[in-house]
Amino acid sequence: MSSTQLLVNTLATFIQIYSVLIIIRVLLTWFPSIDWYNQPFAALSQITDPYLNLFRSIIPPLGGIDISPILAILLLNLAGSLVGGLSGSPTMGF
Repeated sequence: MSSTQLLVNTLATFIQIYSVLIIIRVLLTWFPSIDWYNQPFAALSQITDPYLNLFRSIIPPLGGIDISPILAILLLNLAGSLVGGLSGSPTMGF
């Protein structure tokens, strides 16, 4: 395995893990009793919120529903597909 393939595979794996973390973050918002200042939720929030805030600034919540994570996950899947295409095999797929 060349260093380029290793880099591409590492990036594809990172994108997959980050997508899963965002999905977990979004699902946990359904539970209002979660204290986002306590671990492990604070760490999850610190990891995912900077990326999600980019999309929240583009698409504000509509009627109390935040749909910006959908765009964020779609963009991550697109990036994962592009990176997977570089390595020769699709790596994304839920």
